[in-house]
Amino acid sequence: MNALLLRQLHQPLEYSDYEVPHPGKNQVLVDLYAAALNHRDVFITQGLYAGIKMPVILGSDGAGEYRGKRVLLYPALEWGDQSAHQGKNFRVLGMPDNGTFAEKICIPRRNLFDMPAHLNWEQGAALPLAGLTAWRALFSRCRVKSGEKVLITGIGGGVALQALQFALAAGAQVAVTSGSEEKLERARALGAHFTANYREEGWDKKLKQEAGGFHVIIDSAAGNGFSALVGLANPGARIGVYGGTLGKVDGFSLQPVFWKQISILGSTMGSPQEFKKMLDFVATHKIVPVVDKIFDLKDGNAALERMEKGEQFGKIVTRIARK
Repeated sequence: MNALLLRQLHQPLEYSDYEVPHPGKNQVLVDLYAAALNHRDVFITQGLYAGIKMPVILGSDGAGEYRGKRVLLYPALEWGDQSAHQGKNFRVLGMPDNGTFAEKICIPRRNLFDMPAHLNWEQGAALPLAGLTAWRALFSRCRVKSGEKVLITGIGGGVALQALQFALAAGAQVAVTSGSEEKLERARALGAHFTANYREEGWDKKLKQEAGGFHVIIDSAAGNGFSALVGLANPGARIGVYGGTLGKVDGFSLQPVFWKQISILGSTMGSPQEFKKMLDFVATHKIVPVVDKIFDLKDGNAALERMEKGEQFGKIVTRIARK
């Protein structure tokens, strides 16, 4: 079978023939037709990840077919038996275990879920990791309710866009931030009620004047701008954090956190049970993930380059040819 292999750090992935895997105990062999990229894939190629092993097939998101059924893959292994957090053996597909940038994958049977019928292969592949991450942060951790105001930072990435779509479907009023006016305009077209360009001085004060503060804030950046989010939070607000791309928060004051009784809630991925709930929600509301651009699998390095530049609005997906 054809696959994209990481053989050496800081080098392009190798598109080459790879031995078809053989299912182990409780595993099945799935034919893959589309696979989406995540920033994790870029970070691994740059050596910015713990415990990297090579050669390895990257990729966490996959849509394919098993015994004539269209399936999506739960994008991780061994969540564990606690709903509150993942276990010590939890790991994401695509390193150290081989992932979805290939024509076939061996995976536990319990990782297979029916793909929502209204989605095509590329849209389906765009959903698993981003959708699961957004679902847990919004619903399991922050418990968003209809009528609440939700702020989502860094719109354009897969998780942020899924959070926007989920929050709107749940009946929330949603604001988004970005440093790109083009991305803000596209978010408004998707239904965002308020937008703010964080490159503009005083953006947070202007947004608070327009929206009146937020019950739920979903953030993946952290960094020194995090203090502005606390200022935008209503008393009793919940702030869900699923990443920290801008690093630590310098000079952060806890006084407004405890005075306004704000909850700061970390969130990572989600359980198979949450994955099923997320897929049911997508099917009920006919939500279609935003796909930025589709590449053939053999052009996977061009797809990684686009992600590294941060130009995308939505998920970057690779199409896997069927034989």
